[in-house]
Amino acid sequence: MNLPEIPFWFLRHGETDYNAAGLSQGALDIPLNATGRAQAELAGPLLAGQGITAIISSPMQRAKQTAETVNEFLHLPLSFEPDLREVMFGGMEGKPLLPWFPEWLEGRYTPPNAETFAQVLARIQQAMARVLCPGPLLIVAHGGVFRALRDLMALPKQGLTPNATPLYCAPGDTGWTVTGGG
Repeated sequence: MNLPEIPFWFLRHGETDYNAAGLSQGALDIPLNATGRAQAELAGPLLAGQGITAIISSPMQRAKQTAETVNEFLHLPLSFEPDLREVMFGGMEGKPLLPWFPEWLEGRYTPPNAETFAQVLARIQQAMARVLCPGPLLIVAHGGVFRALRDLMALPKQGLTPNATPLYCAPGDTGWTVTGGG
């Protein structure tokens, strides 16, 4: 599996209370907290002037709020792609990410009623194949989605994706690069 070789911007949603507490959100539709709203407001000006032609967002509340806030600066077409929603972590939603999350990421453990990492990869690959087009687009989604994207770009999938920090993803002669995020 891989991605269409089309550059795009990625923005993880702003912070939520669950992010601040180190808890798994998954399919729980948690809104942004005050910090997350401020982060989204700061991201808008950073994305202005980058040639972005449209915004595609997860329909989950935290991503939708981030995309709408950013779009107050960009004034672009905004649409929602259901398959860019966060991973369903089943019985681990609302619980600390450790110790189970690294095992899930490597495909060695799947919580009850959760998606496997392989299922997430397939879902994200199909969604990106549908939505990516020259532009570049801004994709607003979740940390689990970006881990799948990094894997599809043949990049390490470990490591946290910063909240509301624009990341530019571009294919090149030696593979994909991700820039931004400090």
